[in-house]
Amino acid sequence: MNSLRLPPLSLYVHIPWCVRKCPYCDFNSHTNNGDELPEKDYVDALLEDLANAASEEILQGRKLVSIFFGGGTPSLFSAAAIGRILHGAEQIIGFAANIEITLEANPGTAEQQKFKGFRQAGVNRLSIGIQSFNDGHLKRLGRIHTAAQALSAISLARQAGFDNINLDLMHGLPEQTPEQAIADLQQAIALHPEHLSWYQLTIEPSTAFHSQPPLLPVENTLESIQTRGHELLESAGFSAYEISAYARPQRQSQHNCNYWQFGDYLGIGAGAHGKITDISGQKILRTRKTRQPTDYLSRLTKSGDYLAEQFSLSEAELPLEFLMNALRLKQGVPAALFAERTGLPLKTIATHWQALEAKHLVAPLSAGRLNCTALGHRFLDSILAEF
Repeated sequence: MNSLRLPPLSLYVHIPWCVRKCPYCDFNSHTNNGDELPEKDYVDALLEDLANAASEEILQGRKLVSIFFGGGTPSLFSAAAIGRILHGAEQIIGFAANIEITLEANPGTAEQQKFKGFRQAGVNRLSIGIQSFNDGHLKRLGRIHTAAQALSAISLARQAGFDNINLDLMHGLPEQTPEQAIADLQQAIALHPEHLSWYQLTIEPSTAFHSQPPLLPVENTLESIQTRGHELLESAGFSAYEISAYARPQRQSQHNCNYWQFGDYLGIGAGAHGKITDISGQKILRTRKTRQPTDYLSRLTKSGDYLAEQFSLSEAELPLEFLMNALRLKQGVPAALFAERTGLPLKTIATHWQALEAKHLVAPLSAGRLNCTALGHRFLDSILAEF
């Protein structure tokens, strides 16, 4: 192996509770059934988890370049709780200049004072889970908010001082026509967000939709939606920098870009995953925290060890692990990054890459970048199967 180089370091914070579990959701989320959330104890556990994970050997002097609060519905927590987590993270690890701090918010939990509190606590980017501006589609998706509440949430976020907002929008919804999908997108664009995550609904195992599948648009309809939507977004000034991510200039998600460039991230919270480069051992570690919130909270008073699993990636696994992230980016990554982030020489993937190049699915290695062609992005799963 070549010598590994330390990539940037991010932090993912998982808050697992929701008002209601959506039928398409396969994330580690749990309905709180109207009970009071164990906010203080959970924050105590998060900070202990972070302190345990952030050893000097792991940090190597690095500061956090981004933080992402995901869920679940992080906006169920108070601004004071979010502020306490951020204060702890700054004390334990430290923040890089211009750190991006994102919090996922549900329009059904949007309040003016809470949004102001999040901003004052240090959150500087909101990701609002809109999914659709059509009340009928929202109902079919099991969302707790209405189109009017979605519009209100975005307005409240602007009033609270947020100038970096992502809107999360899905297409290919049950019984959705291309005209309805494009209408959703037009409404989103009219709200002038800095970033749009626009992706097709997929039915995942272990979801309510998987056990009782809804009627989804046929393939030709999905292709029409994708083509028209992409053209609309590009004409509105949004650049497609990843398969389902569109941003205005200089507004790409720093946190997600670190994922896609095979950067490091600590994961804290119930079921949170992490990826860490161990320079001393010249290996890359994957971590996973205990999944059930009650089990996670019990570690606070018992072992204090929140880790459910930790393992190092083998040399055989590293090419796929790297490429399944990097090739999601429309422009790919510099070819030199492969050796820096995996410790393997570029020749490790050269034979497979050249075979794909002959099929016009990837750009030539001689160009100095690892990226798919336009055709290749349509067949990304097939490309990754080669590794």
